[in-house]
Amino acid sequence: QVQLMESGGGSVQSGESLRLSCAVSASTYGTGCVAWFRRAPGKEREGVAILDVDGTPTYVASVKGRFTISRDNAKNSLYLQMNNLKPEDTAMYFCAARSHYNPSCPPGAISYAGAFSYWGKGTQVTVST
Repeated sequence: QVQLMESGGGSVQSGESLRLSCAVSASTYGTGCVAWFRRAPGKEREGVAILDVDGTPTYVASVKGRFTISRDNAKNSLYLQMNNLKPEDTAMYFCAARSHYNPSCPPGAISYAGAFSYWGKGTQVTVST
Protein backbone atom coordinates (compact mmCIF):
# COMPACT_ATOMS: atom_id res chain seq x y z
CA GLN A 1 0.00 0.00 0.00
CA VAL A 2 1.49 3.30 -1.13
CA GLN A 3 1.00 6.11 1.37
CA LEU A 4 1.53 9.82 0.91
CA MET A 5 1.55 12.22 3.84
CA GLU A 6 1.60 15.98 3.55
CA SER A 7 2.94 18.41 6.12
CA GLY A 8 3.90 22.05 6.37
CA GLY A 9 0.53 23.77 6.06
CA GLY A 10 -0.49 26.60 8.32
CA SER A 11 -1.89 30.10 8.63
CA VAL A 12 0.14 32.98 7.23
CA GLN A 13 -0.26 36.59 6.20
CA SER A 14 -0.47 37.69 2.59
CA GLY A 15 3.02 37.91 1.06
CA GLU A 16 4.56 35.30 3.34
CA SER A 17 5.89 31.88 2.39
CA LEU A 18 5.26 28.25 3.24
CA ARG A 19 6.95 25.03 2.21
CA LEU A 20 4.79 21.95 1.91
CA SER A 21 6.31 18.49 2.13
CA CYS A 22 4.97 15.13 1.02
CA ALA A 23 6.52 11.89 2.24
CA VAL A 24 6.02 8.95 -0.15
CA SER A 25 6.18 5.49 1.40
CA ALA A 26 7.53 3.71 -1.70
CA SER A 27 10.48 5.03 -3.69
CA THR A 28 9.14 3.68 -7.00
CA TYR A 29 6.19 6.04 -6.80
CA GLY A 30 8.05 9.11 -5.66
CA THR A 31 10.25 9.13 -8.78
CA GLY A 32 7.39 9.11 -11.28
CA CYS A 33 4.99 11.90 -12.19
CA VAL A 34 3.94 13.63 -8.98
CA ALA A 35 1.68 16.56 -8.32
CA TRP A 36 0.19 19.05 -5.93
CA PHE A 37 -3.53 19.78 -6.14
CA ARG A 38 -5.66 22.02 -3.98
CA ARG A 39 -9.31 22.44 -3.09
CA ALA A 40 -10.64 25.75 -1.85
CA PRO A 41 -13.95 25.91 0.03
CA GLY A 42 -16.83 25.69 -2.41
CA LYS A 43 -14.56 25.10 -5.39
CA GLU A 44 -13.45 22.17 -7.49
CA ARG A 45 -10.10 20.47 -6.93
CA GLU A 46 -7.44 22.30 -8.93
CA GLY A 47 -4.05 21.16 -10.16
CA VAL A 48 -1.32 23.46 -8.89
CA ALA A 49 1.93 21.89 -10.09
CA ILE A 50 3.22 18.65 -11.53
CA LEU A 51 6.73 17.25 -11.86
CA ASP A 52 7.48 14.72 -14.57
CA VAL A 53 9.93 11.83 -14.50
CA ASP A 54 12.58 13.92 -16.27
CA GLY A 55 12.20 16.78 -13.80
CA THR A 56 10.08 19.00 -16.03
CA PRO A 57 7.66 21.09 -13.94
CA THR A 58 4.32 22.47 -15.02
CA TYR A 59 2.35 25.07 -13.09
CA VAL A 60 -1.14 26.46 -13.22
CA ALA A 61 -1.03 30.07 -14.41
CA SER A 62 -2.12 31.55 -11.08
CA VAL A 63 0.98 30.29 -9.24
CA LYS A 64 3.69 30.66 -11.90
CA GLY A 65 6.63 32.62 -10.57
CA ARG A 66 5.49 32.15 -6.96
CA PHE A 67 5.42 28.37 -6.41
CA THR A 68 8.16 25.81 -7.04
CA ILE A 69 7.69 22.05 -7.09
CA SER A 70 10.68 19.83 -6.36
CA ARG A 71 11.58 16.40 -5.07
CA ASP A 72 14.34 14.65 -3.19
CA ASN A 73 14.49 11.06 -4.41
CA ALA A 74 16.90 10.07 -1.65
CA LYS A 75 14.29 11.09 0.90
CA ASN A 76 11.27 9.88 -1.10
CA SER A 77 9.84 13.35 -0.67
CA LEU A 78 8.03 15.94 -2.74
CA TYR A 79 7.94 19.63 -1.94
CA LEU A 80 6.01 22.75 -2.85
CA GLN A 81 7.69 26.04 -2.03
CA MET A 82 5.05 28.75 -1.97
CA ASN A 83 6.18 32.37 -1.95
CA ASN A 84 4.24 35.63 -1.99
CA LEU A 85 1.11 33.83 -0.83
CA LYS A 86 -2.24 35.43 -1.53
CA PRO A 87 -5.64 34.96 0.13
CA GLU A 88 -6.84 33.15 -3.00
CA ASP A 89 -4.22 30.45 -2.30
CA THR A 90 -6.22 29.42 0.76
CA ALA A 91 -7.12 25.75 0.30
CA MET A 92 -6.47 22.19 1.35
CA TYR A 93 -3.37 21.03 -0.50
CA PHE A 94 -2.91 17.43 -1.59
CA CYS A 95 0.06 15.59 -3.03
CA ALA A 96 -0.46 12.83 -5.56
CA ALA A 97 1.56 10.23 -7.45
CA ARG A 98 1.05 8.09 -10.52
CA SER A 99 1.28 4.33 -10.58
CA HIS A 100 4.80 3.05 -11.23
CA TYR A 101 3.37 0.91 -14.09
CA ASN A 102 2.97 4.11 -16.11
CA PRO A 103 5.02 6.74 -14.33
CA SER A 104 5.25 9.56 -16.87
CA CYS A 105 2.90 12.53 -16.78
CA PRO A 106 0.27 12.25 -19.53
CA PRO A 107 -0.64 15.36 -21.52
CA GLY A 108 -2.90 17.62 -19.51
CA ALA A 109 -2.13 15.89 -16.22
CA ILE A 110 -2.16 19.16 -14.30
CA SER A 111 -5.85 19.47 -15.10
CA TYR A 112 -6.77 15.84 -14.56
CA ALA A 113 -6.82 14.43 -11.04
CA GLY A 114 -7.71 11.03 -12.50
CA ALA A 115 -4.15 10.76 -13.86
CA PHE A 116 -2.97 10.09 -10.31
CA SER A 117 -3.57 6.86 -8.43
CA TYR A 118 -2.31 7.74 -4.99
CA TRP A 119 -3.22 10.68 -2.78
CA GLY A 120 -2.41 12.11 0.60
CA LYS A 121 -5.04 13.34 3.03
CA GLY A 122 -4.10 16.98 2.65
CA THR A 123 -2.69 19.87 4.60
CA GLN A 124 -4.51 23.16 5.13
CA VAL A 125 -3.07 26.47 3.97
CA THR A 126 -4.80 29.65 5.09
CA VAL A 127 -3.65 33.06 3.89
CA SER A 128 -5.10 36.18 5.45
CA THR A 129 -4.81 39.80 4.40
